[in-house]
Amino acid sequence: MRKITYLFFSFILIALTASAQKQTLDKVAGVVGGSIVLQSDIESTYAQYLSSGMQPDPAAKCTILQRLIVQKLLAQQAVIDSVTVNEDDVDAEVDRRMRAMIRNAGSQERLEQFLGRSVVQYKDEIRPDIKEQLVANKMQGKITEKVSVTPQEVERFFNKIPKDSLPSYNKEVEVAQIMFQPKLNKEEKAYYKQKAEDLRTRIKNGEDFGTLARLYSQDPGTAPSGGELGFQDRSSGLATEYAAMAFKLKAGELSPVFETDFGFHFLQVIERRGEQVNTRHILIMPTTTPASIERAKSKADSIYNLVTLNKNIDFASAASFYSDDKETKYNGGMMMNYEDVQSRSTIIPTDKLDPQVALVVDTMKVGEVSKPQLITGQDGKSTYRIFYLRSVTNAHKANLAQDFPRIKDLAQSDKVNRTVSEWFEKKRKDNFIRIDPEFQSCPQLKGWNSTSVAAQVTATKSDEK
Repeated sequence: MRKITYLFFSFILIALTASAQKQTLDKVAGVVGGSIVLQSDIESTYAQYLSSGMQPDPAAKCTILQRLIVQKLLAQQAVIDSVTVNEDDVDAEVDRRMRAMIRNAGSQERLEQFLGRSVVQYKDEIRPDIKEQLVANKMQGKITEKVSVTPQEVERFFNKIPKDSLPSYNKEVEVAQIMFQPKLNKEEKAYYKQKAEDLRTRIKNGEDFGTLARLYSQDPGTAPSGGELGFQDRSSGLATEYAAMAFKLKAGELSPVFETDFGFHFLQVIERRGEQVNTRHILIMPTTTPASIERAKSKADSIYNLVTLNKNIDFASAASFYSDDKETKYNGGMMMNYEDVQSRSTIIPTDKLDPQVALVVDTMKVGEVSKPQLITGQDGKSTYRIFYLRSVTNAHKANLAQDFPRIKDLAQSDKVNRTVSEWFEKKRKDNFIRIDPEFQSCPQLKGWNSTSVAAQVTATKSDEK
């Protein structure tokens, strides 16, 4: 957490430095037709590059300038082709990025302190850049929308890859699970609810909310800041019960104790701003008991018998009816490869599985259902799980027979990139581009300075306008 915070504030510091440069010592790093790329634009993007955990690399600034020039050219073509984006989509993207920054900063107030301006002001500043990015992305999508690859093209692409450069794939599996969470009964929950009620009473009697949150709240993300979440809207990912309570109360009001999947809370509304609300809360998290763990095991044993011995229900249906894992229960219990989000692949390299799960799966045969296993998550919580092994692919060098879908994706990406590059090379010759001498040594920008008469005329007309 300290590392993330350090990186975030380093990013803010660099961004503020870039902002200061824009007002004082800024210079034009590149010109594309009637648009310019400022040195401060490069520095701000480079700051984001560093904040993502990448190592310092001055050469990255060459790539950033290249990308910004391509973005400007795409945006200019979008005007010609009447390609636009919905203003609501721009606002949504601005809000999404601001929520991420507020979350990383810890609160809106802390972010505003480091920005030296209000969030509203900063959103107005970044909105034109974000809109241009979205327009450029849409324009690129239009250029490549009809690009596709045939099986023959996939094969030709694969055959051009040198044999010693073929990718290697680790052992991969498809695994489904049914999860059984230990659940407290009403009597067991009563103790934790009462702890929350007692703290709420102390606050009503005059004790400081922030102090008690720092001392007793079990939400590690907000307890250090007195329980404060910062401004959130209804789409910020708040628990449903929490959002309903937060948007029902007025500023200063204290909620009753209520329950979510995280435990027992009560909250206080600090401030309302239109469709955003800033709250602080105290969370008391119930602890599983030996009895609740035993109940979970008993249920897991029962469902295991239904699936394997009595065979009254198939695994996918059992997951839908009985699993406590909301992410997998409605897709037959299939675990997803979260490093391949776009394709929503169920094929998972074994080295990406939880080591406890991988250990169980390694002993199974395809089509087999495991006996209930006690698995402890990274959060320290234990659950009983039943696993079903649907398929296994052993470690191997890439080949068309086993890896056609992945090779097709690579071939598609290659063709898309070539299409965009060809489009850019054609447009580059017809548009005025000037690169600042500082960046003319960048390999990817060599030869980009315009020399054609047509491009110079285009630039002159743009300047006259």
